[in-house]
Amino acid sequence: MINENQETLKNNWLKEVEFFKEKELIGTSLKFSEETDQQFFAMLIKHINFHDISKDGTLDDFFDQVLHTGLPLSYLTQGLQAARRVVLNLLVETENDKEKVAAVYREIDRWLDPILNRVVENSSQIWERTVSVQKTALLELSAPLIPVFKNISVMPLIGSIDTERAKLIMENLLNGVIKYRSEVVLIDITGVPVVDTMVAHHIIQAADAVRLLGSTCILVGIRPEIAQTIVSLGIDLSLFPTKSTLQKGMENALEITNQQLISNK
Repeated sequence: MINENQETLKNNWLKEVEFFKEKELIGTSLKFSEETDQQFFAMLIKHINFHDISKDGTLDDFFDQVLHTGLPLSYLTQGLQAARRVVLNLLVETENDKEKVAAVYREIDRWLDPILNRVVENSSQIWERTVSVQKTALLELSAPLIPVFKNISVMPLIGSIDTERAKLIMENLLNGVIKYRSEVVLIDITGVPVVDTMVAHHIIQAADAVRLLGSTCILVGIRPEIAQTIVSLGIDLSLFPTKSTLQKGMENALEITNQQLISNK
């Protein structure tokens, strides 16, 4: 029945999809192509004729293509629901046997529901991959080693430090010491809200690793409340220099590297 009335179903489906797109496009820069609509409907017809095209990857490829172009998930879900509606409308118009209508409608549900589930599954996977990539990028940006003077680098830390981020800090720190030939590294914890035993342990490990490379590590940005916490927790930071501000740490770093700032005035 669907194949015999394919052109009618297609026109009705395109009208439903067009109505949805008009609402979806209001106030956005989204662009829907007619080619995508045609491909969407052709995929649905193919799924009917072959019963299951998920194994050959056709469904996944199409869903990935649509979602990666920036089109919303609702385009796919609304398109599938529109297919359900137009088929049912045609069925009601052409079939007088109510029991047959109900039976065919149940068959339509068995046909469309797995596709809907696959759409949501694919969308979730793409979202998870995107979040993972963004998280990695943010982590890399959250622990940069910045060369500021000859043989002097600074690593400003902002936000909480967990085990995963601590590993990245260590990696960036050691690679940066070699890359910039840093004799002194200042770790600035001004932006770290809480320094507990775990955070202090990670910082001490980083300082020890820098020292093994023959460089000096200076911890700067220690606020009064952080100092109180360190003392109350019995954390030993005596193995490397500490300064209250980045400016004082920089002055110390210049002394260690036998450098000084000269005014042009």
